[in-house]
Amino acid sequence: MNINDIAKIAGVGVGTVSRVINNHPDVKDETRKRIKKIIKDSNYIPNNSARNLKKSNSNTIGVLVRGVFNPFFSEMIDVISKRITKNGCTMVLRHTDYSASGTAEVRNLIELEKERKLQGIIYLGCDIKEVCEDTFKDINIPLVLASTNCTYDTDANNFSSIGIKQAESAFNATKYLIDTGHKNIAIILGLKEDAGLGSERLLGYIDALNKNGIEVKDEYKVYGKYSAKGAYDVTEELIKNNKEIDAIFCISDIMATGCVKALIDNNIKVGDEISVLGFDGMDIAEFYNPSITTIVQPRREMAEQSVDMLFDLIKNNSENKHVVLDTKLVERESCKRI
Repeated sequence: MNINDIAKIAGVGVGTVSRVINNHPDVKDETRKRIKKIIKDSNYIPNNSARNLKKSNSNTIGVLVRGVFNPFFSEMIDVISKRITKNGCTMVLRHTDYSASGTAEVRNLIELEKERKLQGIIYLGCDIKEVCEDTFKDINIPLVLASTNCTYDTDANNFSSIGIKQAESAFNATKYLIDTGHKNIAIILGLKEDAGLGSERLLGYIDALNKNGIEVKDEYKVYGKYSAKGAYDVTEELIKNNKEIDAIFCISDIMATGCVKALIDNNIKVGDEISVLGFDGMDIAEFYNPSITTIVQPRREMAEQSVDMLFDLIKNNSENKHVVLDTKLVERESCKRI
């Protein structure tokens, strides 16, 4: 669908459609409403590249980040920015929120491409659970999904990805708690709407419990909204209603800090009475008191490889590929053997 198609459907000239898109006043109200409805119904996204040509840089790389204030991506963005600059390009940074659905995520990518004259896009934190050849068919420049929330084992050749095995890493985290003697293990997830990260880490948690003969209890599953405050509040509810809990697996380090603070404020000795395990390997987990056991993601490596993959695609030095990196568990004070 392009501006000519819109004009044909509306029965007007291309110039009239252009004036509506650019909010010019010299269009009849009835015609304007008809054109806007066609644009909305067809999901047409105006191409702003021509209008932005003078202020756009042909050596620009777009970086889209899921989660407006996601601290996990801060270090990655810094590494990506420096590496893009080293390659003689500039970076345009955009954010999208956690609640964006798969369709909305793709639309955000299309809008970013059309808004600027880009050589390629890196998308941090993509949460689209399943993809196929058609998912990114409207993206016409190289695309790399970095630190993606899903592991894509796909033959689709119109995008690249780099991430970790979410379910396997969560399985290893839960298995560690079981191996250290814990049997009543709660989990603090992010959002109920999570299609990728949350659902895959939940699967790993459930799989570990099932394979070790431990009952999966719905009351042990809560949502901390990826915030320290959210995790603090649900931790208080957990320990109030489930006195037998001896460990809590938080699927992010930010939520782990809120969880630990809630336990301390309720006079529970972290590690000795209830163990807490995080996920991500952020600095805050190491320097919190007590320091938090966590699953460490290779953030720097993911950032560096995402840029290298993108420029290889831009220079036609490589085909699209899907890379999976290893995580590791780092033991600290928040977990102890029972």
